[in-house]
Amino acid sequence: MKNGLRSQSFSKGTVSRRKFIAQTAAATAGLSIVPRRVLGGARFVAPSDKVNIAFIGVGSQGLRVMLHFLREPDVQGVAVCDSNRSGANYPQWDTHEFCNSVQKLLGVDSGWDWLSPDQPVQLTHSLRATGGVAGREPCQKIVEAYYGTQQRSGQYRGCSSYTDFRELLEKEKDLDAVVVCTTDNLHAAVSAAAMKKRKHVFCQKPLTHTIYEARRLAEIARDTGVATQIAVGNQASEATRLLCEWIWDGAIGPVREVINWSSRPFWPQGLERPKEAAATPEGLDWALWLGPAPERPFSHAYVPFSWRGWCDFGCGALGDMGSYSFDTIFRVLKLEAPVSVETSSSERYEETYPLASIIHYNFPARGDMPPVKFTWYDGGLKPPRPEELGEDRPLRGDGEENDEGLLFVGDRGKILCAFNGGHPKLIPEVKMNSYKQPAKTLPRSPGNEREWLDACKGGKVKPGGNFEFSGLVTETLLLGNVATRLGQKLNWDRANMKVVSADAAQTYVRPERRRGWEL
Repeated sequence: MKNGLRSQSFSKGTVSRRKFIAQTAAATAGLSIVPRRVLGGARFVAPSDKVNIAFIGVGSQGLRVMLHFLREPDVQGVAVCDSNRSGANYPQWDTHEFCNSVQKLLGVDSGWDWLSPDQPVQLTHSLRATGGVAGREPCQKIVEAYYGTQQRSGQYRGCSSYTDFRELLEKEKDLDAVVVCTTDNLHAAVSAAAMKKRKHVFCQKPLTHTIYEARRLAEIARDTGVATQIAVGNQASEATRLLCEWIWDGAIGPVREVINWSSRPFWPQGLERPKEAAATPEGLDWALWLGPAPERPFSHAYVPFSWRGWCDFGCGALGDMGSYSFDTIFRVLKLEAPVSVETSSSERYEETYPLASIIHYNFPARGDMPPVKFTWYDGGLKPPRPEELGEDRPLRGDGEENDEGLLFVGDRGKILCAFNGGHPKLIPEVKMNSYKQPAKTLPRSPGNEREWLDACKGGKVKPGGNFEFSGLVTETLLLGNVATRLGQKLNWDRANMKVVSADAAQTYVRPERRRGWEL
């Protein structure tokens, strides 16, 4: 499909499904075994109806996300891109994870062991994982092997590989969309460049690294009209809709307080920049990996896992996990922007986020909803136990393995959830048992990725996690990081994107960018 068509309307193309099958069947005459996917079937999608996608950032998480999208019958992976050619030290969350996942995708039970050498990787003093292989070359091989299973010859060579996303966007003329799984500090640069080329964008969370970037991406998304979506699946969940319907129905009365606690970070934070430089690994374009961040020597303290705790590259625990819970809270309570933010934390460092923090947001009244105080805890810090929670029950939401949760406090009751709003329950349990749930009035979602793919193909429903909504949420999220780095209360003027109580904060709201990385 040519550029721009999918953002306007769904196009069936010029080759009908019947003609395509007939042509394919004729071409396979004389072969005794033909893969069912070549001849069609229940999940067959004509090539003209597929979304041509490039995967930008294919480290460990990017590999996982790529595998997920490849399973969608109307996705055609056409390119991969990463500043790293290949590396064997990407963390796997299970032994042999990458190998097992690819075998499942391909429908085989052998081969691909090279993806999971499984050497120990010490992430922190208390967290160990096993190493797997990721990067642009291994991911290109995975894509081509997958589509090879759909060819008579078993071979496929239609996936391009790039180091620089800008080259990809220039050369891939039939590209419809990109999936962005880079480090946080590159989300905005890649997404903005793609949208300006009229490509649809699916981006990992947090949406951006800075408040200015969030504002800018929302503007570009609005101006270009492409389909955008953030990788926050709970926005499409049944639980988020139930919370909206319950609280809007008055299940716990007006909500005046929200409490959210996370066990993150599980990566290194609260440390100084390494004094010793290391040789840049062969195959890694270090300048490109840095993106808009200030130049510095390469160090294994940043790559491939620990970058999230560094202020120049990641957004810490708040950016990593708050992207989920803030999305739910904003929808349920119809929030827009806080009037002030105040924090306390463990010892602050110039270049990394603290080991633990507490962040207080104050939101004004909205319509018939009262002002809300929202408190965030991370680093193992937790709020006081609510009286309604039994002494024999851990302070966490249902379904959580770690001590994490989300609590809505209303004038007439409380709702305890998993960290991102999952499994909502009124507490104490007797209240949940007697609660008569309201009718389901909100439209249900086909799924976070499905929302976006349907929009890429001309669907009329705007994805729920679009960049205009997510930009608003991300601005508030990152304002907490600004307050934490400064260690003082901030009064926020969202209309002018300005902290009115601290001039020094503006350097964090809109940091300087390296030349060539302007938005």
